[in-house]
Amino acid sequence: MTAVAEAGARRAHPGSQFPLGATPTAGGTNFAVFSGIADAVTLCLFDAAGRETRVPLPDYDAGVWHGFVPGVGPGQAYGYRVAGPYDPARGLRCNPAKLLLDPYARAISGEVAFGPEVLGYAAGDPGAASELDSAGHMPRSLVTDEKFAWTDTSPVRRRYSDTIIYEIHVKGFTMRHPGVPAELRGTYAGLGHEAAVAHLVDLGVTAVELLPVHQSVPESFLPQRGLTNYWGYNTIGYFAPHNGYSAAVRAGRPGGQVAEFKAMVNALHAAGLEVILDVVFNHTCEAGPEGPTLCFRGLDNPAYYRLVADDPSLYYDTTGCGNSLNAGDPATLQLIMDSLRYWITEMHVDGYRFDLAPTLARQEGGFDQVSAFFDLVAQDPVVSQGKLIAEPWDSWTPTTLGGSRRCGGSGTGSTATACATSGAATRSGSASSPPGSPGRPTCTPAGAGGRARR
Repeated sequence: MTAVAEAGARRAHPGSQFPLGATPTAGGTNFAVFSGIADAVTLCLFDAAGRETRVPLPDYDAGVWHGFVPGVGPGQAYGYRVAGPYDPARGLRCNPAKLLLDPYARAISGEVAFGPEVLGYAAGDPGAASELDSAGHMPRSLVTDEKFAWTDTSPVRRRYSDTIIYEIHVKGFTMRHPGVPAELRGTYAGLGHEAAVAHLVDLGVTAVELLPVHQSVPESFLPQRGLTNYWGYNTIGYFAPHNGYSAAVRAGRPGGQVAEFKAMVNALHAAGLEVILDVVFNHTCEAGPEGPTLCFRGLDNPAYYRLVADDPSLYYDTTGCGNSLNAGDPATLQLIMDSLRYWITEMHVDGYRFDLAPTLARQEGGFDQVSAFFDLVAQDPVVSQGKLIAEPWDSWTPTTLGGSRRCGGSGTGSTATACATSGAATRSGSASSPPGSPGRPTCTPAGAGGRARR
């Protein structure tokens, strides 16, 4: 059980609806979260002992609940509770018994402990809201300090035709490298270590593509079998580096993954290597109707997910993972674009590989190459300048994006190149080459029928 305290002296003052997320200042922190269907949103602050203080957010503007809480700063653990309609038949799944992560959390502490507590519905009755409190089974969002002493003042910006990409699993690559200190293996700090960087430079590659590093949660059945989702294609936090890859978190410093990730990027850039992220905006870890309520589902289910029109209790699933993000909704599009800009401007990454990219262009059901998502990316002054690679299929139709001007960055398929190295970790389970065994870099033109990596 989590001890709960009333707000007392902790009260939210009028704040700002912009920006979304937790924004610390000298006198406190502004909290802003989207929910267009909520009747009320409560900010939940947690102390080191896990005691919960509930602070109602007083203001609501254009779908955003917000408030400024004096005295709250970096390191503060928090979450949200949303009071509103619970009517799955209409696609509405608000439940104030469920602690929710902030979709814009810059760092997340802890893991999900699966059980009936994290389900939004009552056991045996999906139409009834669960009364079990989930706080004791949920990780926490963290207020973070974005300060970092960057030294990578000039982006590398190589042409696609001059780019050789090495696909890397942060944990797998660094766990096997004998030159990485034991305490740094499996972490961002390990990938930024001089031995790992030197190995990459010796290979002759020009960029690393990191398999998903957004905060992820394994499918619920895996922990029951003593397993986990190794690959990380099950996102819950689109602004938060996965805490399981952090040496700082392992050493007892929650939130340290943010600065550690930045230091890794700084080191890779210093060696002339670009950093590309494999991102999963096609679905989340909340799965289908029987999945857990961890974040998006409890905040505004119809805004964040594509629902079946004639039965909104069900989800359109073009991913094979239980749900599909609703890329036709302004709030979801804003989340995606804000995340893409954040990782470029604040974390200094150089581009993205979009997992199951056609799903993002299905705002009306069928694939549309001039969908809102592609148009937003094409005109965005920050994101459009990055390296953009699209996985050209999803689970519905064999759509090929090829040389789309929006997902190749060039206008011709011949210059949009997706490259891999035979020593890179891949989702197909192929073995990695041992460190010191560089293998031969190979390049496949995007959309030319190369090996599918999902």
